Amino acid sequence: MQERIDASTLDLTERMVHVNRVAKVVKGGKNFRFAALMVVGDGNGHVGVGTGKAVEIPEAVRKGVEDAKRHLVKVPIVNGTIPHAVEGIYGKGHVRMLPAEEGTGVIAGGPARAVLEIVGVRDIRTKSYGSNNPANCVKATINGLMQLRTAEEVARLRGKTVEEILN
Repeated sequence: MQERIDASTLDLTERMVHVNRVAKVVKGGKNFRFAALMVVGDGNGHVGVGTGKAVEIPEAVRKGVEDAKRHLVKVPIVNGTIPHAVEGIYGKGHVRMLPAEEGTGVIAGGPARAVLEIVGVRDIRTKSYGSNNPANCVKATINGLMQLRTAEEVARLRGKTVEEILN
């Protein structure tokens, strides 16, 4: 488990991924509420995802941003891309992420693109499989990003040098 990241020390930007109108059927009719899926990040390796639900959209967005700030994670970024290929899974949503050369840009579908752009990745290729539910796609992307390790981290964990790991 990663240590908590203090959101107040970061310059975070927020992005709305999806707003869903949900209804509860009661005796007098239907009660409508809005569920907002929000992503926050600093463009420098920190990203968080959260959901908020309220009667009004702005309130749902505010709650989603608060939730996202509580769930920040650190992502290793090497030269504007990810250190290695990885696949994130959440429910039936699968997102495969591959590092790309400089100039490739962010090749990703809507929900995964929002996460990758806000975390600060400039060059990456992704493919989403299974569920195209925005919540599952975003959480699968976060799951994959949390699995990333740099060569330096792996070398330190194994008690070797970076050259030994790469060769």
